[in-house]
Amino acid sequence: MRVIAGTARRLRLVTPEGMDTRPTQDIIKETLFNILMPDISGCVFLDLCAGSGQIGIEALSRGAARAYFAENGRNAIACIQKNLHTTHLEDRAVLLKRDVLSALYQVHEKAVDIVYLDPPYASDMAAQILTALDRQPYVNEDTLIVLETSLDSDLSFLDSTGLEIVREKDYRANRHLFIRRKVNETF
Repeated sequence: MRVIAGTARRLRLVTPEGMDTRPTQDIIKETLFNILMPDISGCVFLDLCAGSGQIGIEALSRGAARAYFAENGRNAIACIQKNLHTTHLEDRAVLLKRDVLSALYQVHEKAVDIVYLDPPYASDMAAQILTALDRQPYVNEDTLIVLETSLDSDLSFLDSTGLEIVREKDYRANRHLFIRRKVNETF
């Protein structure tokens, strides 16, 4: 696994051993950042369920102003720290060593531009985290939430939130859903 573009281009990243994390394949990561590129420069980026931190590190390498990494796995935290050191991006990173739901309350920003969320597919964490994000003051109409999930995930719970899917990108075994706060239209 490596950084694809930017100031840390081609640097190799380490990943936690075992099956607790699923590093995003380079081809999928490249497709994702081709979509996100117009919004990366100068943004505040949240990498939730960060694993090795590769997505947030890619955002920093491509020009994000700051990235928060939420992770509570000991091995994953060690990988994020090592990867930030290897890429020389530590000064723009905030590592939140806690579960993602409590980490959301440790983000002290007026606004967050992009939230990347990659929870375990076979859990209800996506619903819990998206519901909690809907209540955060730093998530506004301009915030883009990207959820990596399985192709068959049920997101019908979004109907009861202030969030909606605005774009989908399917891959062979998973997908990225692009989510924004619903815009209240008044006539």
